[in-house]
Amino acid sequence: MPSTSPIPEPNRPTQPDDGTRQLLQWGGSMVGTGVLCVVLLVTVLGGYSRLGASTNTGWFALIVALMCIPFGLMLLALGVAKWYRKRGPARNRNQ
Repeated sequence: MPSTSPIPEPNRPTQPDDGTRQLLQWGGSMVGTGVLCVVLLVTVLGGYSRLGASTNTGWFALIVALMCIPFGLMLLALGVAKWYRKRGPARNRNQ
């Protein structure tokens, strides 16, 4: 019975997907969304003061920014740490 699994290339060892790329993509998109909300809040949506945003849409942008920026930075930090672990100098010392 013939095998249906693909034959790996001889020069490239196969590695399972550990989610590093997804962490970096989602973290970057969340930080980008948060920064976009802050820019829109300051320029288009009426700005903010000590008491908060001055419009309802500004409040929504502020809430989204305050959720996206910290969580996105956390995802980015985790993704960078996983990427550095996989490709960093500690990997070359063992060889």
